[in-house]
Amino acid sequence: MLGEATYALPVGEVIDLAAEGARLQKEIKRLGDEVGKIDAKLGNANFVSRAPEEVVEEQRERRAQAEQARDRLSTALERLGA
Repeated sequence: MLGEATYALPVGEVIDLAAEGARLQKEIKRLGDEVGKIDAKLGNANFVSRAPEEVVEEQRERRAQAEQARDRLSTALERLGA
């Protein structure tokens, strides 16, 4: 979109849609695994109580960023299939 105009580019001939879908799925899985690892750390009371607050906060931020990226990629994958 540019101003009030909407432009569409036919990328189906330029991009291998199946390969792009596979790439997105792989990245979504990687981010899901990362979120799981961070959840395991943050769910460990020993880690949370012993680690410096900055480290715990960094893990929370990394988790939020991974979640946002995974959501964006999931949306892109849905649009790719449409």
